[in-house]
Amino acid sequence: MTLSTLCKIAFTVAAGLATVAVAHAEDKVRVGVFASSSALPYFVGVERGYFKEAGIAVETVTLASAPLIVQSMVSGDIDAASNLVTLEGANISQRRPNTLTYISLNGQNAQYITEQFVVKAGSQAKTLKDLKGAKLFSAPGPANVGTAKAVLKAIGLEENKDYTMQEQQLSVHLGALQAGTFDAGYTLEPVASTMIKQGVARRLEAGVISTHLLGNPSAQAFAAGGALSNKLLAERPDVAARFARAWAKAVAAANSDASTRELLAKDMNVPAALAATVPLANFVMVKDMTPAQKTDFQKFVDIGVGLGVVKGAVDTGAMIRGM
Repeated sequence: MTLSTLCKIAFTVAAGLATVAVAHAEDKVRVGVFASSSALPYFVGVERGYFKEAGIAVETVTLASAPLIVQSMVSGDIDAASNLVTLEGANISQRRPNTLTYISLNGQNAQYITEQFVVKAGSQAKTLKDLKGAKLFSAPGPANVGTAKAVLKAIGLEENKDYTMQEQQLSVHLGALQAGTFDAGYTLEPVASTMIKQGVARRLEAGVISTHLLGNPSAQAFAAGGALSNKLLAERPDVAARFARAWAKAVAAANSDASTRELLAKDMNVPAALAATVPLANFVMVKDMTPAQKTDFQKFVDIGVGLGVVKGAVDTGAMIRGM
């Protein structure tokens, strides 16, 4: 065998090894995660290897509120969000267009329970109107606080006249009721179920956005969802497309496979005894949304504009993309 032939063989082997290395290289995507049960599809994608199968290495960036997620997306510190509050997304889209795009939305109402009012154990309250005179907390972020106040206004209660409200991180809701610091509050899953299971709280009413703001208890309030930064979409469209395909697999599994609930205990601090019964949102890929659902989404964001949480009119069609 000649030296020339040996060189050609060596070159071919090296090229093949380089091709294999490229094929197995994983593209990094940093995902902002807010600790609530609506983040389940993200952890399904991680634990079941859907992102890895798509050639994506995800980095979990835990953030305590929706405004922090938005800030991180604007600054470029994250590329995606697992469950970003849509009123926060709409607000940044109005103030700074072309910041983010939702590829899935989380429907919630009295069937798909996420947001709700709870009262401390022993409370005599039977309806939201019975919160008159109460000291209330709210889940964090302008959207959650604004929504909670709007629901109470819809049933005739005025802030500082009929009740007081303070924004509190989800992690302190249980202790706040247990200590008697607050009488009741607007909270999210899985915190609510944990408080109820421990005998600290009782659910007063769930699905309050659909019932009192959308005016239709069976409508789904699309109050959060999975989002990608428009920078990722523009600069790495192939990565964004592969992420979306993996996300769709995770959404399907979260909706239909009860075994995914184990991840609520593993990754979201839900007591194992509760994992099988914690209510979940209805996870919907944008590409699968019906015209009626898209209309409900626009109506919800319009309500946010009316509340002042969103600073101006937003066409929700420009915020979503079927992928």
